Amino acid sequence: MIKRENGDRPPMIVLTGPTAVGKTQLSLALAGEVGGEILSADSMQVYRHMDIGSAKIAASEMQGIPHHMIDILEPWESFHVAAFKERCQEALQGIYERGHIPIVTGGTGFYIQALLKDVDFTESGEDGEYRARLEEIAAREGAEKLHEMLSEADPEAARAIHPNNIKRTIRALEFFHQTGQRISGHNERERQKESVYNSCYFVLNDLRERLYQRIEQRVDEMLEQGLVEEVRALQAMGCHRGMVSMQGLGYKEILAYLEGEYTYEQAVELLKRDTRRFAKRQLTWFRREEGVVWINKNEFGYDERKILEFMLEIIRQRGIGT
Repeated sequence: MIKRENGDRPPMIVLTGPTAVGKTQLSLALAGEVGGEILSADSMQVYRHMDIGSAKIAASEMQGIPHHMIDILEPWESFHVAAFKERCQEALQGIYERGHIPIVTGGTGFYIQALLKDVDFTESGEDGEYRARLEEIAAREGAEKLHEMLSEADPEAARAIHPNNIKRTIRALEFFHQTGQRISGHNERERQKESVYNSCYFVLNDLRERLYQRIEQRVDEMLEQGLVEEVRALQAMGCHRGMVSMQGLGYKEILAYLEGEYTYEQAVELLKRDTRRFAKRQLTWFRREEGVVWINKNEFGYDERKILEFMLEIIRQRGIGT
């Protein structure tokens, strides 16, 4: 945890929301107004070579604003929430030293919670041998087998974690293996903590039908931009469905098409369906979080300037950047 000499909580702004809601452009505008640097809280944008499917911002679109936690790993490297928190704290040190404000942007709610509340992962480090065994099971028998194992060890965690989320399933099993405790209980205790930052936690949202329309449009755009070719290139690099990175939305569906499991049309429809379901799960997560400021775009007439001014007023009220 980063502490200041005077004991004050350091400032932090969170801008999150469901996939395709429009966080990227708003985060750039916000960073420009408050002197911010952007920390990506996206579990897929950490990987190199995975640009289209993760909707990664291009360097030419960053408007000179520093971005962190993007393109830091190869697709075959291990990554989890504890590593995310550790790498973020390294980046935060530099952001604060430069006198800037971190703006945490992305849709991985568990990562955001771990950072905001300084969730303690020291009870169990990474067990490489056990993790490798679990990854081998996922590659050989599928994500469903791992989820069955979790259901036996920690039923509550299994209900909270989607069967296809190999990364979180492995982390939960690893925690149980090392500590003999259920990660669901650990997470509940950590969730009760207050934020260790002087933070504003914004959730950008939209009407469901408009959000689903944007999701359909985004998937179509990704395909036009070359998503199939991107996945084919990853496949040629040796990436396979047993890897955590290849379980990401867009990658697992297109990989299944390339391997002949689905037709192209089936894969596209599956991707759109899975993305809609993912957005719904994201919103469920954010509704559980305390102290969240919801920004419903329709209530602002979809005027980005009005949304930005609303956010800036709340930021001023919290004494962030003043």
